[in-house]
Amino acid sequence: MSKSSRFATLVIGFTCALAPAFAQTGAKNGEWRTYGGDLGNTRYSALNQIDASNFNKLQIAWRFNTSNLGPTPEINFEATPLMVGGVMYTVAGSRRDVVALSAATGEMLWMHTENEGPRGAGAPRRLSGRGLAYWTNGTEQRILYVTPGYRLIALDAKTGLVVPSFGKAGVVDLKLDDDQEMDLVTGEVGLHSAPTVAGDTIIVGAAHLAGGAPKTKTNVKGYVRGFDVKTGKRLWIFHTIPRPGEFGYNTWENDSAEYTGNTGVWAQISVDEELGLVYLPVELPTGDYFGGHRPGNGLFGESIVAVDLKTGQRKWHYQLVHHGIWDWDIPCAPMLVDFTFNGRTVKAVAQPTKQSVLYVFDRATGAPIWPIEEKPVPPGDVPAEKYSPTQPFPTKPPAYGRNGTSVDELIDYTPQLRAEAEKIAARYKMGPLFTAPVLSKVEGPLGTLVAGCCQGGTGWPGGSYDPATHMLYVPVWRAVNPLGIVTPKTGASDMAYISGIARDASGESIRPPLTVQGLPLFKPPYGEIVAINLDKGDIAWRVAHGETPDDVRNNPALKGITIPRTGRGGLFGVLTTSTLVIAGERGTFTDEQGRNAARLRAYDKATGKEVGAVFMPTGQTGSPMTYMLNGKQYIVIAVAAGNYPGELVAYKLPE
Repeated sequence: MSKSSRFATLVIGFTCALAPAFAQTGAKNGEWRTYGGDLGNTRYSALNQIDASNFNKLQIAWRFNTSNLGPTPEINFEATPLMVGGVMYTVAGSRRDVVALSAATGEMLWMHTENEGPRGAGAPRRLSGRGLAYWTNGTEQRILYVTPGYRLIALDAKTGLVVPSFGKAGVVDLKLDDDQEMDLVTGEVGLHSAPTVAGDTIIVGAAHLAGGAPKTKTNVKGYVRGFDVKTGKRLWIFHTIPRPGEFGYNTWENDSAEYTGNTGVWAQISVDEELGLVYLPVELPTGDYFGGHRPGNGLFGESIVAVDLKTGQRKWHYQLVHHGIWDWDIPCAPMLVDFTFNGRTVKAVAQPTKQSVLYVFDRATGAPIWPIEEKPVPPGDVPAEKYSPTQPFPTKPPAYGRNGTSVDELIDYTPQLRAEAEKIAARYKMGPLFTAPVLSKVEGPLGTLVAGCCQGGTGWPGGSYDPATHMLYVPVWRAVNPLGIVTPKTGASDMAYISGIARDASGESIRPPLTVQGLPLFKPPYGEIVAINLDKGDIAWRVAHGETPDDVRNNPALKGITIPRTGRGGLFGVLTTSTLVIAGERGTFTDEQGRNAARLRAYDKATGKEVGAVFMPTGQTGSPMTYMLNGKQYIVIAVAAGNYPGELVAYKLPE
């Protein structure tokens, strides 16, 4: 396993003063020291030099192209960079290199790269990943990140050289000391997200391959661990699938906890240092749509779990989905939010989800802020599945996006379009939240049309929160996907059933596209930003985000029909400042100058009115961040596309 380290030792001066660690007050001192702006992942900054009066004047200050990092160009660049003391740090490129840049000019200061050979090439979570972590004690400064091959590496923030006193020569092999045996090359575990550093503890989660059609019901378990930031020593481990004698083990029937895997924490992790609690957003167990091999509620699948920062011991948990079969992994960071409830300030954790439901709990105790009702839900028809008879339904806030499907939501611009839409939808089952996937049949139903599964609702970018106004902003992708269950082909899987759509006698697919004359089957908007007033538990406003796609606005079936902006599908992140909500659109459209381009857009955070938009060379793939340097506020965002290698684009106002 070969590696190279320093590209250059040029470093511009940066401060190492320790900033106060408040989990829910946003980025401090004009910097951006953690992936989500703070340890509560609020993605908020109080900077206000860029506002509604001048947003349209923003100019590109610098660009950093990643096309030569790694053996092939990275086309899905999802990183949020950090900025500390005038230096920007980011992961980049298809081999997940780490680079330090001048935050003023984008000049590369140093680079670190790892060539992990077959271990990296076969990893379940490859490419650039989503970020890294920064730590300082006022003297030492370190950058920490997880490689595609699941190795935790500590770098000197000044030089990019590995810290030899950390782990073994700067590296902790995360496939070791994990309370389970796995092959160091082929063991199916990795991580896209940034590690989280709180105090002197590094918290690392785990991710796996997508689980719609797993080859086996047995897999690596996605345990979460804490490590000492100075030495790399393991401090604690939390078993997301409990072991015998541990809390929750009895929720796994038929000894299924012994062989079932996954249940990792692949999303960002949040920390309240004052309470000493770490908040873990846990995914599904193996597999995503069929749970017959893992009967029972299966803690801690699809649960928020609060564990002790020092020991990893469970303090409380809440399971959002019992015995999940919809791929409703908790996809993004729990957001630590303080707001006013019944005349008093509450310290809460708010969890956006793929199903467009916001779950809100007291972050010290786990008690729901508003009642969550356990209601009966109908079972499906898949043999050997053991359905949960009830599921939890929050009473507030209301669902903020599409989380069920019905005829009423089908496209209806013209009677002909509605009739065609109904004909297609009739081949599927539709229903409200928690309508189960069905056994796919040629004669129908082919599957269940489910909102927010796979990708949709609020995905991995998560939301942002304004600590001043107590408004929470969530991006919404109003996606609908068909979920069918089929018997796997001989030798394809040892699962009894996997995800799929029935085929005819010749083996040909009979799945109709979910489109009508090239238009999406369901009504727009396709993408939105939604503002939720947490003091009231209500939705304050919503706005379609992104220009109408070319294939919709130029569709012949809509000739002569005026439609409002539809917004765009896809996952995107948002940034909140003292006056604005800022987000780039996913994908591109043909703009007024004939360019295939996208826009970075700004909205009045009180009303949702769009107040500015500036050119982006292609669509947003990361999440925006902001900082102040030499008297100038910058906004930086990662963009990429299939024909456009990943790039960081920095904006500032003209001189």
